[in-house]
Amino acid sequence: MIKNDLFLRALNNEKVDRPPVWMMRQAGRYLPEFRALRDKYDFFTRCRTPELAAEITVQPIRIVKPDVAILFSDILVVPQAMNIEVQMKEDFGPWLPNPIRSAKDVEQVIVPNIQETLGYVMDAIKLTKEMLNNEVPLIGFAGSPWTIFCYAVEGKGSKSYDVAKSFCFTQPQAAHALLQKITDTTILYLKEKVKSGVDAVQIFDSWGGMLSPADYQEFSWQYINQIVEALADETRVIVFGKGCWFSLREMAQSKAAAIGVDWTCSPEIARYLTGGQKTLQGNFDPSRLLSPIPTIQKMVKEMIDAFGKDNYIANLGHGILPNVPVDHAKAFVDAVKMYGQK
Repeated sequence: MIKNDLFLRALNNEKVDRPPVWMMRQAGRYLPEFRALRDKYDFFTRCRTPELAAEITVQPIRIVKPDVAILFSDILVVPQAMNIEVQMKEDFGPWLPNPIRSAKDVEQVIVPNIQETLGYVMDAIKLTKEMLNNEVPLIGFAGSPWTIFCYAVEGKGSKSYDVAKSFCFTQPQAAHALLQKITDTTILYLKEKVKSGVDAVQIFDSWGGMLSPADYQEFSWQYINQIVEALADETRVIVFGKGCWFSLREMAQSKAAAIGVDWTCSPEIARYLTGGQKTLQGNFDPSRLLSPIPTIQKMVKEMIDAFGKDNYIANLGHGILPNVPVDHAKAFVDAVKMYGQK
């Protein structure tokens, strides 16, 4: 039995005294303990070594004390398993030396055996669960098919993903074939994570906001929804689309247990678009953690007041920035925990 089940109760639409709180990328570069391991081991070594991944996952639980842990990994381990080479270059980010640019390239992409290719992730989950000792729940995650597609086709990060979009618009059949392979792999991957012990999963659609509303339905949401449908009977699914406020209504009508909201959409509009009853997660601007601590405390209270304490998970509107002081991250978490206390 998990001692702090506030996060799970919020996902189940139960009444709570205060919202649960965690931060996207909470196991990350703002923590000196994380940087110490980063200086010793390269990125994918940290992802592929269960002992390191588990230690990194648990670090913020010890230091910042959020209500839930999220497994340290990366969305790009999925394309790696699908026969797409992915490197992580220092001070550059993801680099894919052989991007997918044709129907022939798509044919070379496989739907893998998850245990053979990503078994190290499952080992990290089991080890993390042991280390957490039922203190808090554990989230597993994956990138949305569209977001993975963006990296696979573009070959690197981008401000506009024009190459990925042009592939969709000039070779739609090949694009949909690749998106379906990513979707099938992601379903298998998340199901294995659930079997290994995660208590919920989150789908990150980091680049969904690059698409128009109509193109989003065609190239992103229909594939995310396949994942939600496949997982909803097995675990609680959170969907987060950055810049995707225009799809909140469709997301709310799905079987997702919660919908993430970024900082560009107000709580009032998010509640309106999702019908008022869906559990929402978000949406503090990560840059606002650089504000003075009293300002953070004031803004957190205002955010919770606007969302309401029920059917709500306090979080950032995207990942925490590496230059955020640890005491500011703590102040954010503590302000949520103090909500409603006199």
